[in-house]
Amino acid sequence: MKKLRLIPIGFLVFSLAATGTILTCAYAGFFGARENPNSETKMMSGLILDATNTAAGVVVAESPEASSSGSSKPVEAKLQAEATFIAVGDIMLSRNVAAKIKKHSDFGYPFASTSVMLRGADFAFGNLESPITPGPTVPTGSFTFHADPGVEKALATANFKILSLANNHLPNYGRKGIEDTIKYLGAAGIAHTGAGKDLAEASAPALFEIKGIKFAFLAYNDSDVVPPGYGAADGRAGTALMDIKNMQTAVSSVKQQADFVIVSMHSGSEYTEEITKSQTEFARAAVDAGAELVLGHHPHVTQRVERYKDKYIFYSLGNFIFDQMWSEETRRGAAVKFYFRRTGLLRAEVMPTRIMDYARPVLAEQKTAEEIFARLRIKQTDGLVTLVTAD
Repeated sequence: MKKLRLIPIGFLVFSLAATGTILTCAYAGFFGARENPNSETKMMSGLILDATNTAAGVVVAESPEASSSGSSKPVEAKLQAEATFIAVGDIMLSRNVAAKIKKHSDFGYPFASTSVMLRGADFAFGNLESPITPGPTVPTGSFTFHADPGVEKALATANFKILSLANNHLPNYGRKGIEDTIKYLGAAGIAHTGAGKDLAEASAPALFEIKGIKFAFLAYNDSDVVPPGYGAADGRAGTALMDIKNMQTAVSSVKQQADFVIVSMHSGSEYTEEITKSQTEFARAAVDAGAELVLGHHPHVTQRVERYKDKYIFYSLGNFIFDQMWSEETRRGAAVKFYFRRTGLLRAEVMPTRIMDYARPVLAEQKTAEEIFARLRIKQTDGLVTLVTAD
């Protein structure tokens, strides 16, 4: 299998004037403002992970019989259909973020500078780190979060169609907070995985089909980052805790219903780029069980990407929307756009982000983007950017 390569994409969109044919290798200029939310500049600073496997991008050769009858064309078209989704890290819509929403009288304020980017894929996925339920104003310094009803509509408008609820804040308002969150998300047409009224619901996958390609998402929360009562059980609302055996059983089972299984994990040590044993063992076990991708969050900073058995593990995508303006690293994140065909993962665009005004992520300027790439262990050599694999 070919190794994924990352290459700069800001200059990859060009036109052949002589033929009038436009060849597009990556999106540029469609991703909203960069670090100045009022800026007119719309050039994207991102990288492409390209050519994931030998099957990716395959063109089905027609047999003589198929060529004469044309019967292979529907098969080829089905294999060549392309579906995309964007994954981001932690989304917290409480505390100072809620204050900014209230100040601007706009639930969509946090998404304003990235909404075009998010809508540039078939759907978006992230980790919702605050239950959606009525409650009092959450002051600065509090770690008991809730988001006001109405944010679900902004999430839907921003193209979030699947969310992970497996984290250490979703149960902050108990069973009611979990059930309200699921109710509001459902009304907005947003699927969820990783939490529920009991263990069965918390462990259930979110299934999503786009352009004939079926995705299954499973989300888990590390027991190291939550109080014991936050884990779902028979008759108890909560989150799906990270258990390798249970996860592998779930992955193997849902693979019968989906083309690709994506596993999300809320795990790791906060505010450090160091990967824990728990993260590594769980993520690699997910790949061993058949997961196509593993997407991590919780550390609130970006962590490296690992290539394991020709699959990719994003240990932490960092913060997407959070009010942690007190450090540069907690303001940074990575949005990743994945391109799939039925034959496999084609490529992924890595788009560094930076939070402004306690609530609003924008696409990072070049210097910041390069530093985020370094945290992701992305290395540039002779104009090409290569993903640094695990030792």
